[in-house]
Amino acid sequence: MRIVFAGTPDFAVPCLRAAAQRGEVVAVYTQPDRPAGRGRELTPSPVKREALLRGIPVLQPENFRSGESKAALRALKPDLMVVVAYGLILPQSVLDIPTHGCWNVHASLLPRWRGAAPIQRAIEAGDTESGVCLMQMEKGLDTGPVLLSQSLEIGASDTGGQLHDRLAELGARVLSDGLGLLRAGIRPVPRPQPAEGVTYAHKLDKAEARLDWSRPATELANQVRAFNPWPMAEAVVAGERLRLHGAVALDEAHVTAPGTLLRAGREGLDVACGEGALRIRVLQRDGGKAITAADYLNGRPDLRSA
Repeated sequence: MRIVFAGTPDFAVPCLRAAAQRGEVVAVYTQPDRPAGRGRELTPSPVKREALLRGIPVLQPENFRSGESKAALRALKPDLMVVVAYGLILPQSVLDIPTHGCWNVHASLLPRWRGAAPIQRAIEAGDTESGVCLMQMEKGLDTGPVLLSQSLEIGASDTGGQLHDRLAELGARVLSDGLGLLRAGIRPVPRPQPAEGVTYAHKLDKAEARLDWSRPATELANQVRAFNPWPMAEAVVAGERLRLHGAVALDEAHVTAPGTLLRAGREGLDVACGEGALRIRVLQRDGGKAITAADYLNGRPDLRSA
């Protein structure tokens, strides 16, 4: 098979490895190099770095609007295009070029969490299950029929970063299964997505990082998990802005104003919420690194209550 792979971030790298395992990836599409780091130097995407290591040709068009970009894809004579977190919406004229169309690896159990941030939104919503769908792409946003899927449990302490890594590896396995079937002449049967249960995982915004203490503690604990490692939840605690790396909800009745520090000890900083309290266990001060609440209190003895 002649496979063209399109992807950009770390999440897509295991899938590229799976697709390239038998040397069938004839080209890789990825987003143009972007400025990154303090020096704002142009930096290649993780997928581009992996492709170059494997000696696979890399193409980086800004979009597929021009006839030249479509002609370049057509010239590759792809049997299949595999798309994983590419970052561009492909027009129907592109989806129609490969013999078997375009497959997408999506990090949710569709139709729940269509869109840009399915991993983080699942944790934020308190979901206990996620998974990966291999989908036949069509013009709509993650609306295509599902070819294969596999689920996994979301652990009570899973962060966005941890679930990301597990789903990236699961996605590679599901893609490998699908490619194995296609190589054997067995096309996976497309199953239309049900109309019920559609939710959208809107792109993460840095402005969402600030905790609203009037919300229930369980929701805030989910937010802290979901936004680790980015954009990282933050809040003002006892007059200081902190970034929160780890926290748990406490089922505790109180009549204290939300945002008030209830107590501070080695176990954490307990802050009153609209319902219950949030125990902050791992945190980061401005300009510092992530530390435990116990280490933080060594520098803030004025807060210690136990």
